[in-house]
Amino acid sequence: MSSPRNDAPDDVDLGRVWISVAAQVWRREPGWLERTAGRLLRSPGLARALLTTPSLLLPWLLTSIAVLAAGAAATTDSGQPLVALLAPAVAAAAIAYAYGPGMDPAWELSCSMAVSDRMVLLVRALAVFAVNAVLGLVAAAVSASGAAAAVTFGWLIPMTAVCAFALAVATVARSANAGAAAGVAAWLIIVLSGRVASGHFAAAVTDTVLFLPYLAIGAVCAAVALYATRIPRGTL
Repeated sequence: MSSPRNDAPDDVDLGRVWISVAAQVWRREPGWLERTAGRLLRSPGLARALLTTPSLLLPWLLTSIAVLAAGAAATTDSGQPLVALLAPAVAAAAIAYAYGPGMDPAWELSCSMAVSDRMVLLVRALAVFAVNAVLGLVAAAVSASGAAAAVTFGWLIPMTAVCAFALAVATVARSANAGAAAGVAAWLIIVLSGRVASGHFAAAVTDTVLFLPYLAIGAVCAAVALYATRIPRGTL
């Protein structure tokens, strides 16, 4: 992901601007949630980095809730497991924006922390995945559809693969937009391919033959994301 520093006029001291932004992010007193996270993670700095994850902030969460709520309503009306088809795409878009410069208010200061880039990435990715998985499960439960209940856990496996793919693309391309677009596009292709092969859209989450490839893809993409963050701190 290219840094905003590269696009600024020469007479703008972006170093001072970023220091000011980082100071605003890190100067506030930790709340109870941050204190709890700090105790669990054994690192107040890592807890602050986690709670400033862009795709865990309120606007992102409200958007995810709105999309999954619409899917639950459509599932109830149509009997089709639309929540299961929407959840991986929503999670892929969110996880692509979990880490990196340009849109992360804590990026500059987190690069100077004693905590490694990989640890920040891992904690944020797991948190984003867990939050979106919970939202998806709640939406599937609210839809109260037999078809939705049958694939409630089935879509968690493809969701893992799609999220890992989006994260890998985002870290390798250094672009959250590229990661989100790649994840959503990949899931759309999978869903449409399942529709062509089997005659129904839900094949992407109900066909157990696909589960092993999903897990393999997820493992490979997770390894790629970790490999991409092995580079010196602050250069991603």
